[in-house]
Amino acid sequence: MKALVFHGKGQKSWQDVPDPGIQEAGDAVIRVDAVTICGTDLHILKGDVPEVRPGTVLGHEAVGEVVETGGDVRTVRPGDRVLISCITACGRCRFCRENRQGQCLGGGGWILGHTIDGTQAEYVRVPFADLSVHPLPNAVTSEDAVLLADILPTAYEVGVLNGRVGPGDTVAVVGAGPIGLATVATACLYTPRRVIAVDFAPQRLEAARGVGADVTVGADEDPETLVADLTGGLGADVVVEAVGVPEAFEQCTRMVRPGGRVANVGVHGAPAALHLESLWSKDVTITTGLVDTFSTPLLLEMMAAGRLPAASAMVTHRFALSQMEEAYDTFSRAAGTGALKVVLGEPTHDVVSLPT
Repeated sequence: MKALVFHGKGQKSWQDVPDPGIQEAGDAVIRVDAVTICGTDLHILKGDVPEVRPGTVLGHEAVGEVVETGGDVRTVRPGDRVLISCITACGRCRFCRENRQGQCLGGGGWILGHTIDGTQAEYVRVPFADLSVHPLPNAVTSEDAVLLADILPTAYEVGVLNGRVGPGDTVAVVGAGPIGLATVATACLYTPRRVIAVDFAPQRLEAARGVGADVTVGADEDPETLVADLTGGLGADVVVEAVGVPEAFEQCTRMVRPGGRVANVGVHGAPAALHLESLWSKDVTITTGLVDTFSTPLLLEMMAAGRLPAASAMVTHRFALSQMEEAYDTFSRAAGTGALKVVLGEPTHDVVSLPT
């Protein structure tokens, strides 16, 4: 089969690799029908995730059809169309029992495209299939479903729930890439007073308005001043960092009100300063986290009911699987291409870009 293989910092190729097979009784082998590229994959290529070994197939988000299962798998069978979660869960360890599957001690957690071969391939082996894949209803398309593999549960759990977004809150989301857009959309489920999206790219701000942002702040504006003006000088109740760079995190800590919450969602490859000289007296809560995906069944039901934005609100480019390297190039040059979320699969579609 073909797969996107990591060969070390800055190096990857779409190449022939051996087909995956069942290794443990809880495994499923899935034919990939739709897959996407995550900002974390770009962090891996930059060398920010050193535990990823050369030779690893990248990717942790996909939808596909089960083609084979191990003897212990009970919840899916060959022929089922399923969502592959970015987190696998043994279901038995302390953290899985606490609904913190991202910290799984039994061989799960974030392993696909990280410590084992991932989903950017024609076929993928998924361990702990009973708890790590989700049968899909016919009402949910593969393109919509792939958003539930990572970005929607990550934004909802690590951003909205960790940030304790509530009715009447002012919520500021710094970064309007795929995670930021998913944060805006899921924050709106809690009827905040206003949601403010901050980004340099006009097309991302347009997309943020499309998924529920009330106010957008671009490169020619000062988000800290605007947030202060909108809140009577207090600051936002919740600020979500959805970029993964030190400057964005530090800006978030300046935008939050006393007693407010900063929820870091972005993947950081460099240290960020924690300015305790100004934060020590503000009673600010700062949270971090890796998604656990405990919310995926709920979000899947909401997607089927039309309560979450469709993929068309976030997917800007579509490719065939064989165009994987072209898709990476497009996604990595988002400032020039306008890419938000790219989806690969069959059949192919024309490339579509959001208006600027």
